[in-house]
Amino acid sequence: MDKIRQLWEKILQKGFWKIGLFFALIGPGIITSNVDNDAGGITTYSLAGAHYGLKLIWILIPVTVALIIIQEMCARMGVVSGKGLSDLIRERFGAKITFYLMIVLFLANLGNTLSEFAGIAASMEIFGVSKHISVPVGAFLVWWMVVKGNYKSVEKVFLVACVFYLSYIISGFIVHPDWSAIRKATFTPTLRFDTGMITMAIGIVGTTIAPWMQFYLQSSIVDKGLKAESYKYSRMDVIFGSITVNVVAFFIIMLCAVTLFQHGFKIETAKDAALALVPLAGSYASSLFAFGLLNASLFAASILPLSTAYTICEAFGWESSLNSKFAEAPQFYGLYSFMIILGAGFILLPNVPLIGIMYYSQVINGILLPFILIFMLLLINDKRIMGNYVNGRLMNIISWATVVILNCLSAAMVLSTLFN
Repeated sequence: MDKIRQLWEKILQKGFWKIGLFFALIGPGIITSNVDNDAGGITTYSLAGAHYGLKLIWILIPVTVALIIIQEMCARMGVVSGKGLSDLIRERFGAKITFYLMIVLFLANLGNTLSEFAGIAASMEIFGVSKHISVPVGAFLVWWMVVKGNYKSVEKVFLVACVFYLSYIISGFIVHPDWSAIRKATFTPTLRFDTGMITMAIGIVGTTIAPWMQFYLQSSIVDKGLKAESYKYSRMDVIFGSITVNVVAFFIIMLCAVTLFQHGFKIETAKDAALALVPLAGSYASSLFAFGLLNASLFAASILPLSTAYTICEAFGWESSLNSKFAEAPQFYGLYSFMIILGAGFILLPNVPLIGIMYYSQVINGILLPFILIFMLLLINDKRIMGNYVNGRLMNIISWATVVILNCLSAAMVLSTLFN
């Protein structure tokens, strides 16, 4: 009996040690995926549910698979090479290509950053706070947290922010939906060939897999100091993050479908969705929805400028780490500060064409994504960089197929957006 007890204790100790190691190493995958449920993402999912009910909710299943495949490759490149994605692109494809790539990425990220501060303004207006107060305060908070912290402290704040996405899941249960109808819609693909529905389907894909995500994930893995020995934990982190982000998206679409769509409410923004929920689902569901929008907007307003600073500084060989002080990495923190000042400042200007800026930033994302995915596949299969961690034949077939499909969808998104 003593031997059995000792053996059982060893098993438990080993299990707890592995669990503790997993929680010590997770972060980049969960943070990167969840921040993609930003103001633009929440608006897209809200519109999908309000305009088309449950008809498009099935798309989240293939999107989750595609996100796992792409993010896993980024995580693998990060732990094996110890370098960020833009760093590897410069080394493999040259400074000229990297320079133009960084210009396009900066413009796309700036447009996305504007939408995050617009989300802060919209969510706080629901609670009666003017944008002239909420936007400057929000901008200062995200700036101070990153500039005055280090990687560990910033990551802890970001992980806590991920927890608050539960507000959407709670809101979904509050409305007591018909789960049998939801289950049927989830596993029954439905897509009418009309422009609006196809554009919305493409929008769901485009808002879930964005170019900046690949750069941020790999850079944060490098900044965290993860190595090839930690690969299996990074892979688990990515898989868990990719699933949770789409679970949240599922509940946003479902919530708007069973309330707004069923009652014929038409909305244009996530703020409209939150306000429309009051007579349909009660003030609690509405407040939780608005709080989720605020949390997502603040979260993304921190990450997008940070992703831009990581990416551009790596591309030009400048110091890029949250563990460095301002004086040690002036370009890194200067670019981060510049993005926040621009993003918050534009929102405070009168008559800014915010919808147009947000719209065309998505077009730039759509143009950029195919190139980023092709660069990634060429890099992940380079044995000089990856050694024995290159893609296998089956993984390459799946990856290239995923890239081809996403490239076609990105092209369709760009064309439909421009023509609309």
